[in-house]
Amino acid sequence: MKKLVVLGAGCGGTMMANKMRKNLDRKEWAITVIDKDNIHDYQPGYLFVPFGINTEKEIRKTKREFIKAGIDFVISEVVNVDWDKQEISTATRGKFQYDILIMSTGCDTHPEEVEGLAETWGKDAYGFYRYDDCVALKKGLAQFNGGKLVINIAEMPIKCPVAPIEFAFLVDWHLHERGIRDKVEIEYVTPLTGAFTKPVATQILTAAFAQKNIKITPNFALGSVDGERKVLQSYDGTEVNYDMLVSIPPNFGSQVMIDSGVADPMGYIPVDKYTLQPKDRDNVWVLGDGTNAPTSKAGAVTHFQADILEENIMAFIEGRPQHARSDGHATCFIESGYGKGYLIDFNYDVEPVVGQYPFPAVGPLGLLQDTELNHVSKLLFKWAYFNLLLAGTWLGPPALQLGGKRLDMIRKK
Repeated sequence: MKKLVVLGAGCGGTMMANKMRKNLDRKEWAITVIDKDNIHDYQPGYLFVPFGINTEKEIRKTKREFIKAGIDFVISEVVNVDWDKQEISTATRGKFQYDILIMSTGCDTHPEEVEGLAETWGKDAYGFYRYDDCVALKKGLAQFNGGKLVINIAEMPIKCPVAPIEFAFLVDWHLHERGIRDKVEIEYVTPLTGAFTKPVATQILTAAFAQKNIKITPNFALGSVDGERKVLQSYDGTEVNYDMLVSIPPNFGSQVMIDSGVADPMGYIPVDKYTLQPKDRDNVWVLGDGTNAPTSKAGAVTHFQADILEENIMAFIEGRPQHARSDGHATCFIESGYGKGYLIDFNYDVEPVVGQYPFPAVGPLGLLQDTELNHVSKLLFKWAYFNLLLAGTWLGPPALQLGGKRLDMIRKK
């Protein structure tokens, strides 16, 4: 019997295991998913926890419940990946051989990578990329009654690049709801040149920041955090003071992938950005936040990548040419507070612009438009995630659709 092994039972790994189980004969192919624990987090829901909108029960489930019958789910730490031997070693369950390997090992935040940040973490500095950090941030916000609140991105890349923008907008709304917005200065400190990475979106989102009286401090390369003085210091000596810090620490991929020699120094696995395969490894595919592909580290991207991988892996198994190509497609909602939100849709080559989505002229969702329907759609997406995406359901073409987009807004090069 041939063996397909999936590393990681998060968004990407679960989708791929379920897709491949549907396609492959159980008498011919055994499918094994390996992960270190049995907790499945709906990560887009983290952002709502500090504001009392999502509860743990709503966004934390077990991984096992989303993995289809006929798939062996192994809970154990991966300690080594050997592409030459086609072998995965685990801490407690021994070794697993594979004929096909799918890797979705993700990335995580590391406050300890910034001098002084770990020492003040959970005191005056908080985060929202882990569930426990969101709970601590909720308590911190409840105790914050005025002063300067700084949101800082330490460095790029990070998971869900729009999440810090969403937090800035949501905390503005939250403070208004508490009646203390006039007592709080909000400053958004980023290593980027503006609110976002692309010109059209940056222009529109920067205007939204200004409207909400949120200051943007761009080009800030964080060097250290002084928790005693409550100061961020950049490498060039520039300082930004704070009373409460909401930090997005450096993101790294898996240390095991580094130790195994399959990842770069930041733990991201190098792949061809179109095929999502490492060089000279025709039976290995990688998707999700753990790759070095130049696109957003977000669940929507992983979903589109999974459709590409499904087609190409089946072509590989059946001896057919692999024609499917990932275009880096990303579709992201951006909560703006007050029951509204933006939506962006882009890929490697086409930046976010104004338009209608998913259907030209009729939408009904507005791209880079602040609407109630975008907000409602983001809330409804949680149901789709748990009931459709994780099951491997096909929800439409994975490639970016150009119809309905104001491509004339893109500056000609």
